[in-house]
Amino acid sequence: MALFGSKASRLIGLDVGSSSIKMVALQQTRIGYQVAAAGIEQLPGGTIVKGVIAKPEGVVNSINRIFESQDLKDTQVACSVSGHAVIVKKIVLPVSDPGEVGDSIQWEAEQYIPFDIADVYLDYHLLGPTEDGTGTNVILVAAKRETIDSQSDVIAISGKQPMIMDIDAFALHNAYEMNYSPEPDTVVALLNIGASIMNVSIAAGEEFIFTRDIGMGGAYYTEYVQRDLGVSYEEAEQYKKGDAPEELKLTVSSVLHSVSGILALEVQKTFDYFRTTSEFEEMQSIFICGGASRTEGLREYLQETFQVPVEFLNPFQAIQGNGSKLPAGVGEDGSELTIAVGLALRQVGDKPSAAAAGSQTGWKGFLHKLTKR
Repeated sequence: MALFGSKASRLIGLDVGSSSIKMVALQQTRIGYQVAAAGIEQLPGGTIVKGVIAKPEGVVNSINRIFESQDLKDTQVACSVSGHAVIVKKIVLPVSDPGEVGDSIQWEAEQYIPFDIADVYLDYHLLGPTEDGTGTNVILVAAKRETIDSQSDVIAISGKQPMIMDIDAFALHNAYEMNYSPEPDTVVALLNIGASIMNVSIAAGEEFIFTRDIGMGGAYYTEYVQRDLGVSYEEAEQYKKGDAPEELKLTVSSVLHSVSGILALEVQKTFDYFRTTSEFEEMQSIFICGGASRTEGLREYLQETFQVPVEFLNPFQAIQGNGSKLPAGVGEDGSELTIAVGLALRQVGDKPSAAAAGSQTGWKGFLHKLTKR
């Protein structure tokens, strides 16, 4: 995986989530990367609803506050999307010459995408020839135009230049690969648990294997606390974070535990489906990240349910100077910033070319050059 590029090509990672915006900027040094800046801004309620930007001004203001607080002058960013508007599939194209993939992908993609092909952006990554040599294995990526255009337009209104649009699952994988240098055939699950969406990805060594987005996350915990305790949404948010009155703490813990069960069941369904479609049987460990991954008891619940080690993914494990640069409100390891780190590792033009198609490593992510729309 070629991680290092010129300083001029370095992008700022901007993770636009449904409850907050996170930013990470990295600097290249002689021995790797170091944190140049990192920030997080909470979004006002109702700014982004079910993945749709309902109040653009809230996103614009939050982006500008982050950049101003960090005194950032660079404006080129890499951002990402996820959820029901994104389709990721491993497919086989009936062509053996990698040079022919580009010509056939548009036609072949139609049978795999449940949207009008005219309404999506398409991209792909070559994984190499099939065993019999008659076809080519490809990761196909499709994202709804309206979703990408909506986010890129809002970022542009804030005065920033959206250079690359990635997929959350791929940014997650890049951050993991960079920091953990996994051994071949070490199968792990990566769970990015946000406010409204959970990305579940599976990797074997450095190879990206499988991903699924689940439409639930931290907001589920808040909604259940609100419903069961009869409190406001704002109060439920505070209770969920450990600020409940002493006499209610036991009840809150019980509610959180029950929601963790619902979440774990969805993860189990994903794992079961993965096993039916893959040669890999078991996972050695699970890494979790995202704001909702810190929910009381969730890590322990997942570990007990799946009987494998579960740990917080540290996106700064192999990056210098993380402690002094991380914003207040994130854990010591900064796992909440994982997607932003994965995006900050991107460079314009870094996607592997067809010439490198024989290798299954080096996957950088969805490359949509927004400035060329």
